[in-house]
Amino acid sequence: MTTSALSGKTPLRYMLLSLLFVAPLAMANDGHDLTFEGDDTFNGPHGGQEIHAAVVDAGSGEVVATKSGTVSADEAPAFSFDFPGVLKEDGNYEVHYWIDSNFGGGSEGTCDPKDTDHQWNVSLDATSEALTHEDTHRPAEQADVCATFE
Repeated sequence: MTTSALSGKTPLRYMLLSLLFVAPLAMANDGHDLTFEGDDTFNGPHGGQEIHAAVVDAGSGEVVATKSGTVSADEAPAFSFDFPGVLKEDGNYEVHYWIDSNFGGGSEGTCDPKDTDHQWNVSLDATSEALTHEDTHRPAEQADVCATFE
């Protein structure tokens, strides 16, 4: 016996039809997890300082996720950010991050030029599974990334 949608009961065929539309949307949103962390070379120069990280779609420049925290003075990893499901199949991504160092001036909580706040851009390899990337403190290899966080 089929009931009308107007009676408040949904016929079985409407439920099945709705599943056909919902399932592809759920599958399209599934991605791979990214863990981005810094090794203990960050402890001495940046321990206790605020850090901001953004996952960026390298093709479009779109920021797809952001996180912030504090660099540890004595733990390894010095910082670690989990970005669940952020890496899509066949995507090209970068992580832009900066540490609020304020060496020689600068403003608390503001991304200042890289001689004041340390900044990096890390390219990630395309992956078909979860990825953990551990970065090392490389003050000589900085990149301007403040625009990412505006």
